[in-house]
Amino acid sequence: MRVDLGDISLNVEDDGPRTGPTIVFCHALGTNLHLWDDVLPLLPKGLRVIRYDLRGHGGSDVPKGPYSMGALVRDAERLLDALAVRDAMFVGISIGGLIAQGLAVKRLDHIRALVLSNTAAKIGTRSVWDKRIDEIEAHGLESIVAPTLERWFSPGFRKSETAKHWGQSILNTSVEGYVGCCAAIAGTDFYTPTSGLRLACLGIGGGYDGSTPADLMRETLDIIPGARFELLRRSGHLPPVDAPEAFAALLTTFLQEIGHV
Repeated sequence: MRVDLGDISLNVEDDGPRTGPTIVFCHALGTNLHLWDDVLPLLPKGLRVIRYDLRGHGGSDVPKGPYSMGALVRDAERLLDALAVRDAMFVGISIGGLIAQGLAVKRLDHIRALVLSNTAAKIGTRSVWDKRIDEIEAHGLESIVAPTLERWFSPGFRKSETAKHWGQSILNTSVEGYVGCCAAIAGTDFYTPTSGLRLACLGIGGGYDGSTPADLMRETLDIIPGARFELLRRSGHLPPVDAPEAFAALLTTFLQEIGHV
């Protein structure tokens, strides 16, 4: 369904009982809300499950870039307000994890618990992201697919049809949306605000993650008191894709631990 937030309309899936405990999923750069397809059937029944396409991605509007992280956080904030969401567990992966951190700092009424998957308080440097933007503007998204898949997946999984599908997802993303979100990541350093978070938090990393390596993830989780880190050793940057069963099991255990199911 489409949710009109005034200056932007987002593509959203809102499933399950409206009175059920809510879990919100926020996807990675160059993917879409279908990133979670293999995880959702494995979760406990009775949840209200909300997932959406970021601006510039999937079926959501593509405003003119560049974007700021503040705009991406506001999109999430206004979406949850529009859907009357309170006390949700928010699951963010990669750029979605940055959005999760920003939203938790701003609106604790929305979020009772965080799952930060394959992300960090700061991802890369501005020069790295500027170089990627220049590459895309000069040669198109095709030029970054192969190196991105190398960072996302293990050598074995990279050859699979599933990996190829997510390579195509990058190509299906608008250049404006992809580059706009690159700019948002480039300008984000959440170490100080994230260190002030006081809520239940689970971190999930992948042993083959070349985008947000496990040590970078641990560095972020270490600044959130009480946060726990779990490493999926055979997974890469997108565990919902290459390890959905293990990912769903970690979510289910965490849901039970915090009393959300």
